Amino acid sequence: MGRLSFFASELTGNKTLFFGLSLMLMICLLAVLGPLFVDFANSRVGATIPRSPPTMEHWFGTDGQGRDMFTVMILAMPQTLRIGLTSGLISLSVGVALGLIAGFVGGWVDTVIRLASDVMMTIPGIAILVLVAANVREMTVELMAVIVATLSWMVAARTIRAQTLSLRERGYVQVARLNGTSGLKLVFVEVLPNLLPFIAASFVITVSNAMLATVGLEALGLGPQNELTLGMTIYWAQFYGAIIRGMWWWWGPPILAIATIFVGLMLTSAGMDSFVNKRLGASS
Repeated sequence: MGRLSFFASELTGNKTLFFGLSLMLMICLLAVLGPLFVDFANSRVGATIPRSPPTMEHWFGTDGQGRDMFTVMILAMPQTLRIGLTSGLISLSVGVALGLIAGFVGGWVDTVIRLASDVMMTIPGIAILVLVAANVREMTVELMAVIVATLSWMVAARTIRAQTLSLRERGYVQVARLNGTSGLKLVFVEVLPNLLPFIAASFVITVSNAMLATVGLEALGLGPQNELTLGMTIYWAQFYGAIIRGMWWWWGPPILAIATIFVGLMLTSAGMDSFVNKRLGASS
């Protein structure tokens, strides 16, 4: 109860974090509950009259292939979020593990991990992503999440490493070490709980970067061709010349949805950053 009341007071006091989490909660609820209230048949090619502007029957109009855009949007949003969350979880897990090992073990292990992350950060990730995605025979949502995750773990690794280096020198950790606490217990009992705010902040940043890379690849036509995603909707709109034809209802809704998601992630990230810095300032 004490931690819950503390979190509730911090949340109400941090307006940026509150609005960011509220916006992301509404987006997630729409992505989870939306597919329950639409007819999947309207998302198939030829289901309706093509190139129809918004009407009472088709709120977002129809695309050039005769698909109802509202149904497409409702079905595409969860897929895009799934790629971002899956990629974020994978890259965060790898980054946290490497950051903990580098910060706590130190020595040549720290040097190797730090050099590896530094080298990976200097490589233009989008070029590698385009190269890999272009040579994959059949792109799926899961495969795309893994591909993006392979180039998104460095920020989390560097953040967690820096904080672990600071925490391992704290007095309570030194006392626990002198009392004979094993290395793994020190990491999971004394260090890891204090890293949770940094891990949460890193997760938001990682998901945001993963979604940015994903949408970029999909807009280039390198995403899952047989899946409905927001990025692929933009790709098909530009492929069939929706902008030239003046079909704003085809390319507008996915761009607006992506912008809304990124605003939610940005507000959450900024709110988490101020929350973490506040804790850092209080603990120092």
